[in-house]
Amino acid sequence: MKPYKRRLRILCLLLPMLCLSLLRPVHELRADPSAGASTDDREILQNSLSVVEIDREIERITAQQQTVQQEVNKLSGQLENKLLQIQDQQSRAGAVIRSYYMGEREGLLVAVLSAKDLGSLIHMYDVYEMIMEHDRSVLDAYQSEYTEIKNTKLAMEKKTADLEEMKSNLIEQRARVSALQQKVDQGIAASSDPEALKKMIEEFTLYWENVGLDEVKTYFDALASAMNDLPEFIQNQDGAIRTNGTTYNIDIKEDDLNAFLRSKNDLFKQFAFHFGEDEITASGQSGTLSLEVRGHYSVEEQPQNAIMFHVDKLVFNGYELPDTTCRQMEEEFDLGFYPQQIVSFVKATEVKSTDKNLHVTLKLSM
Repeated sequence: MKPYKRRLRILCLLLPMLCLSLLRPVHELRADPSAGASTDDREILQNSLSVVEIDREIERITAQQQTVQQEVNKLSGQLENKLLQIQDQQSRAGAVIRSYYMGEREGLLVAVLSAKDLGSLIHMYDVYEMIMEHDRSVLDAYQSEYTEIKNTKLAMEKKTADLEEMKSNLIEQRARVSALQQKVDQGIAASSDPEALKKMIEEFTLYWENVGLDEVKTYFDALASAMNDLPEFIQNQDGAIRTNGTTYNIDIKEDDLNAFLRSKNDLFKQFAFHFGEDEITASGQSGTLSLEVRGHYSVEEQPQNAIMFHVDKLVFNGYELPDTTCRQMEEEFDLGFYPQQIVSFVKATEVKSTDKNLHVTLKLSM
């Protein structure tokens, strides 16, 4: 019995060590496995990264689709219940309208006007007012129910349209993944060492999912924080705001903005903004990791007046990420600039970037 217990204790000690030996060391994931890859291999890795990212988008759309379908089902049930509820209100409202059409309420008014003394007049008027109030209540209730039905129907139609758009988008993204995966498979088949290339793709995918994506989000979080600090920078910068009647002009110089951002976040010591002709670039490198974000600003009115940054291109360690990742970063991180945070009674009308300068035009919002 004792040898059995001894073996059991040894097994209990060895099992955690065995499990740890199977895990990939974290330091291995910190280095880009594609460093030194050939141009052809990098193209295959580019496509494989796009497959991974579009697959993530497909998962997101599928989850959204399920949520929206549940909302459509809920709205459909609400609409059905409201249609049943309104039948009674419709009947009452119809009776009230018919009474006016048939002249029944005119008799009440005649009775009030025919009162022979003040006491009778007050009594008859109270009765008349009570009936009129009841009529108004019935008609208002019907109008309220009708408005609710109309709004519910509109909401359901919008959600249904959203659902159809998601289904169409899902089909499109699946087709993209299929085409890219085919290119990856063809590239592997044509490789001089298919197994080594497969291993590199697997390791690069792990690197992206465990390190790369988190790093990209860290930089985007810093970008969002920078946009939040922009009003403070403009207010404290001499000559940044100029007025001309009802027009406010804001000029942001690239060097001044980068200096301000470095004072706020050490990350911007390796990551900086660059203003070009109708293009803004935010790029930097830290160790073996590099990131480049290219985009542009536009004035948006919905859901509120703002200057929004649109990600046109996102490059991680030399690999361009698909448009789905660009859109996801825009949705997840608020990269907008809200002029009302500087002057509450203005609205943005124009934004333009030139060499090392960003110009914003604001006008009084009356």
